[in-house]
Amino acid sequence: MSTFKKLASDTALYGVSTILGRLLNYALVPIQTYAFAKPASMASNVELYSWIGILLVVYTLGLETAFFRFIARSKDQPQAEKDRIFSQSLSLVICISVLSTILLYSLAHEITIWLNFPGQERFIRWSALLVAIDAIVAIPFARLRAENRAKEFVGARMTNIVVVVLLNVLFLVLAKDISEGKYLTGLQSVAQLIYSPEIGPGYIFLANLIGNALYFVIIRKAFAGFKFQLNREQTRALVTYAFPIMLTNLASVVNLLTDRIFLRHTLPPGFYHGLSSEDVLGIYGNCQKLSVFMALAIQSFKFAAEPFFFSQGEDKNAPSLLANVTKWFIIVCILIWVGVSLNLDLLGTLFLRSKAYRLGLDVVPLLLLGNLLLGVYYNISFWFKLKDKTQYGTFITVVGTGLTIGLNVALIPIMGYMGCAVAFLVSSFVMTAMCYVFGEKFYPVPYDVRSAATYILGAGLLIWGSWQFPIENLWISAPVHLGLFGLFSGLVLLLERNSLQPLLRRVQRGKRRLPNKTIVPPNEPL
Repeated sequence: MSTFKKLASDTALYGVSTILGRLLNYALVPIQTYAFAKPASMASNVELYSWIGILLVVYTLGLETAFFRFIARSKDQPQAEKDRIFSQSLSLVICISVLSTILLYSLAHEITIWLNFPGQERFIRWSALLVAIDAIVAIPFARLRAENRAKEFVGARMTNIVVVVLLNVLFLVLAKDISEGKYLTGLQSVAQLIYSPEIGPGYIFLANLIGNALYFVIIRKAFAGFKFQLNREQTRALVTYAFPIMLTNLASVVNLLTDRIFLRHTLPPGFYHGLSSEDVLGIYGNCQKLSVFMALAIQSFKFAAEPFFFSQGEDKNAPSLLANVTKWFIIVCILIWVGVSLNLDLLGTLFLRSKAYRLGLDVVPLLLLGNLLLGVYYNISFWFKLKDKTQYGTFITVVGTGLTIGLNVALIPIMGYMGCAVAFLVSSFVMTAMCYVFGEKFYPVPYDVRSAATYILGAGLLIWGSWQFPIENLWISAPVHLGLFGLFSGLVLLLERNSLQPLLRRVQRGKRRLPNKTIVPPNEPL
């Protein structure tokens, strides 16, 4: 159990930081929907951030995962060898980032024409710089994870989030409102130097760019020992392993972002009465952010699990450990799915400050379930990384991406943005099923499929049933839905009591031993 406890501890540390960071970051949604009440004004922001996600995968070339794999192989080697792997990986990313950014910077005008966002060349250039910075710091962040320097990783991420949120408040609330004469009119001339209506939502890009540039200062120690080097043989080895991973990640990201790229272009005019395609994209893009709660659990787990399972992959107990981890991962994600879906009326009121954005809340349960299944896919996909059969990951995600694109094209004209959610859900299910079938052939793991299916079906029926009986009064609906969530959580704990009892007994034994065997220094946490 010590390995399971280590994974749980790392996941908790990454998870707390990720949750706190994302919650601060999520504070941007009410800020941004307050500043730009018309959904159409956020359309370019939603679509460009989708392209940023795709470009980031290309820039990093899958070298994060390659770095973990090669570091794991060199764990008994001297530090110089590990520094060489780090330098080689980072040098490759720097070359790709610099060349790609120069290209995007020079083609900014042509890109705005292609995307039909005229006059937004400045945003394209800021986006290119933003991707370059994120890509370059990705390898140092991977180094922090591989070396179990979670506190440095967490501190850097949290600092970035706080800076970005504060800059959003400065640009989109204080400077914007004061420059428009809403209050503090004596500072209006100063605010007008900071805020320009021509930039508008572009300040979201600028805030992110400034915040991410600070990473070079915050994690400068993670660059220690770096020497720019591109050895042909070493580069070939890294790229040979990383390129299929990049294709897999690229297909996966396209799978996640296809809806926001296709929605504006394939939605028939007048599909939603009184709404333009830009309005619909702004609504869907901001409602989609409510699925961030599921993404928190998935991302927190991935931060801890990727280096962990590479280090444990050859252990004979690894399959049973992975099965146990997956079971509890699914349970946690199902609780998030139920908790968010039952309380969308409350969450929508809190986070989507303009009522215009709340029209799309009905897509959130499907998006959450799609994310849940995708999280399961990430969890069970370790087999092809451990067995160096990354081509299977590429094949699975390419199939999933093709399915997503095809379904979006087919369903958006019929179902609107609900077609985006259905396409994502179907693709996530197919990818998970394929990964499970292939995995059982090459790396058998005793997953509790019946338990997972039962919990997902039960949670789905509860969510569907609650949506059939809407309660208009928020003061009544919130306690009722929270009560239903509590009952469901209690039922899960009751069904899992046999699994939890050994853990609870260990906790109780630990508490009994603590006064006699643990000395806690002043001001030091346990």
